[in-house]
Amino acid sequence: MDKMGLQDCADTKIGNWHLRGISGGEKRRLSISVEILTQPKVLFLDEPTSGLDSASALFVFQVLRNIAHDGKIVVCSVHHPSSDVFNLFDDLYLISAGETVYFGDAQKAVKFFADAGFPCPTRRNPPDHFLRCVNSDFDKIIATLKQTRKDFEMMPLLSGFSTNMTTTEIKARLIEKYKGSENARYTRKKIQEIALIEESCNESKASNPGWLKQLCTLTRRSSLNIFRDIGYYWLRIVFYILVSLSAGSFFYGMGTSNYAILLRGKFDGFIYGLMIVLSIGGLPFFTEELKVFRRERFGGHYGEAVYVLSNFLSSLPYVAAISISSGTILYYMVNLHPGLSRFCYLCLNLFCCIAVTETSMLIISTLVPNLLMAIGASAGLAVFMMMPTGIFRRPVDLPRIFWYYPMYYISYAAWAVEGQYKNDMIGLEFDPPVAGDPKLKGEMILQYTFGIKLHHSKWWDLAALACLLAVFRILFYIVLRYKERAFTIFHRFCA
Repeated sequence: MDKMGLQDCADTKIGNWHLRGISGGEKRRLSISVEILTQPKVLFLDEPTSGLDSASALFVFQVLRNIAHDGKIVVCSVHHPSSDVFNLFDDLYLISAGETVYFGDAQKAVKFFADAGFPCPTRRNPPDHFLRCVNSDFDKIIATLKQTRKDFEMMPLLSGFSTNMTTTEIKARLIEKYKGSENARYTRKKIQEIALIEESCNESKASNPGWLKQLCTLTRRSSLNIFRDIGYYWLRIVFYILVSLSAGSFFYGMGTSNYAILLRGKFDGFIYGLMIVLSIGGLPFFTEELKVFRRERFGGHYGEAVYVLSNFLSSLPYVAAISISSGTILYYMVNLHPGLSRFCYLCLNLFCCIAVTETSMLIISTLVPNLLMAIGASAGLAVFMMMPTGIFRRPVDLPRIFWYYPMYYISYAAWAVEGQYKNDMIGLEFDPPVAGDPKLKGEMILQYTFGIKLHHSKWWDLAALACLLAVFRILFYIVLRYKERAFTIFHRFCA
């Protein structure tokens, strides 16, 4: 913080979409500070001054220069640096379309361009001159100026250039000039020397924290972020409560009449369908969290397994709050089958269903980088999971290929709805369609009306839902760990 000049904002929150925090320049310096903490041997920065004013950019590069002089290697890709920033560079590597135009001492670049026949005009920023020499779009600028200004040859923008040469020809001359220069020979010699060195790098002086320390730190940080961001869970909790109140008033006091038989089936499908759809609202926040993970994972700060477990632990209290609040409202407003164990089962069933749904959303966020595509894919997955639940067609009547094997068994919504059917219907008696006939038992209704097999109890359905939660979390870990490698192999195969 002292090196990057962040003392004044030490106790200021970073900020997000609804909370004003530190400025953009301070965020950029903070990102660099986080990387410095790991004591890297090589610090590579991709456009560290983008979005910063000239004073902030100069300050950042002064700090980076000090870090480089402390024994670290600092490599920056930078576009359009000011003259003050450029004067801080030790070495300059200028490329165009994959070809090396210049590589060597930054202060000798002006002489190199002058020797090649393209001297830098006085009072011009040298980087501007270098970029104009190798920028293929500069021909378009000249052509436009020819059409709009007759005196284009006298314009300061074009001073130092021969109008008889295109930038492609200028670039080709510079590339040939560099290939025959002393800098190129020296660089090739150094690369050959480095290639012969087989000794491994020494380990960093910074000690990696233990697995348990990483888990505690990540869980605490993630919990704090969730608590501060009202859109991550707090807003969704409000929506879940509002939906539960609406559904409770819509299905208020269903009772045990003959009409209530189908009404209870519609209620279960309605509730679990809405619970799954509302989970899609967390996708924007999952996407932002994964961006942080990727940056820190590539930096070697922690592994995928620690992140997957910490993500689950930090979200646990909020998913439990959603399940208990929604379950309580629905249970008492709709007047479901009374009993403490049945109430607890409803809450546990909601918890597992929401947790599995959110894990599937995390997997989609990891596989699909675009937010809009991720929302569409999540909605499509939710539809597929809801179709074999028995709400639209009885499980015993489902086509055996694909919809029953395997969709019915891998659909977490099917296990959740089936378990809730048993939890609510078993033990109840409903009025017959004709007055005076014997009452209809819930078990018979489940078996013949809803087509649900009763060879296992509702607790097995809940256990299957919990197993799916574990499987989806493991799948999430696998996707995080092997996605980049799999995509690389796929691209090579396509090529």
